[in-house]
Amino acid sequence: MKKILPFILLAGIGFLAYSCDRSDDVVVQQGQDTYSTAYDIIPKFNKQDSFTYHFDDAFKSPLLESDVVLIYLQTGLTTNGAPIWKLLTYTEYPNNGADKVEYSYDFSKVDIGIDVRSTNGVNLDNNPSYYTNKKFRVVIVPAKTGTSNKSATASAGVVDYSDYNSVIKYYNIDESKIKTK
Repeated sequence: MKKILPFILLAGIGFLAYSCDRSDDVVVQQGQDTYSTAYDIIPKFNKQDSFTYHFDDAFKSPLLESDVVLIYLQTGLTTNGAPIWKLLTYTEYPNNGADKVEYSYDFSKVDIGIDVRSTNGVNLDNNPSYYTNKKFRVVIVPAKTGTSNKSATASAGVVDYSDYNSVIKYYNIDESKIKTK
């Protein structure tokens, strides 16, 4: 018995040493990653009344809870022909600033909505240029940017979402691959 006792003691110590390791066997599964993407739309707005036009567009598949949608309106071109993008909500002030036409949007997991609203001084029925042939860029990005090293412009982890070029650079979106839906 005295010869077996050291082996039992050694086996017990070995068992304790093996079972007390600090590594968890729990596997943390990462959710689906959001890949930043963008596409263009030239919507056909539906009349709500003479001062409001609306457009809805469904996504091909539902967004993840962590996705954010940004929508930009092309307001013109630079002298070298590059588009000028303004983040919605965007407001134009016609009639020397006496009136306004506002572009706004909302989104859910399954669709986006874009509204064009005007004040009483601008009847949209008589001014279709405010809602026809307008080009919008829909940009889908992850809500949490994390602390990864994305680019020099966002070294502090902050992106100026009102600056379209900063967003494209930060999320590495290839503009040459952006298609019109």
